Amino acid sequence: MTDLDQLSIDDIRKRLQSQPEATYDVPPEILQGLTQEAAVLIPFLRIDDAWHLLYIRRAHFEGDRHSGQVAFAGGKRDASDTSLEMTALREAEEEIGLVPDDVTLLGRLNHHHTISEFQVTPFVGITPWPYALILDEVEVARAFTMPLSWLADESNYRTKNRHHPDSKRPWPIIYYDHYDGELLWGATARMTLSLIEVLSAG
Repeated sequence: MTDLDQLSIDDIRKRLQSQPEATYDVPPEILQGLTQEAAVLIPFLRIDDAWHLLYIRRAHFEGDRHSGQVAFAGGKRDASDTSLEMTALREAEEEIGLVPDDVTLLGRLNHHHTISEFQVTPFVGITPWPYALILDEVEVARAFTMPLSWLADESNYRTKNRHHPDSKRPWPIIYYDHYDGELLWGATARMTLSLIEVLSAG
């Protein structure tokens, strides 16, 4: 098994050139084809000779199905964004104060289609650490890191099948165990595993 902490920046960049298949929150046949484009940033950072990923926990809003959830910084593409890469960097700066010039982009993953019918493109970048993050308190309750090696350990996550009334087949949802009091599941967990699969396949 690949020791992910031993991967160099060049290793990560090269492995990201091999794209996984697109992933979905729900069976793809039930989507209406009206997806909106969005992008997230998956920041890599180095702590004690180990790779970590930087996550946020969204602030809680009554009636918002995604509030209070663990996520990567990101959001939907604005009309002024010239690319999805720009979307990911702009949102990361707005949400956690990560200046685009401080991010070295290494590549991206294939799209993830969410239950709310967004087509999300995850971009992977290296971020200096420690870093003076500035959280948008309206949108972000907390920013924290998880070790890549912990995320890659199969004993730390499981798959549960869900059923959708418009589909005859069950659909797998990924749930991680709690880490530092945070629960990683759903779309963000699926994108995390897609990344780990790409990095482990080299």
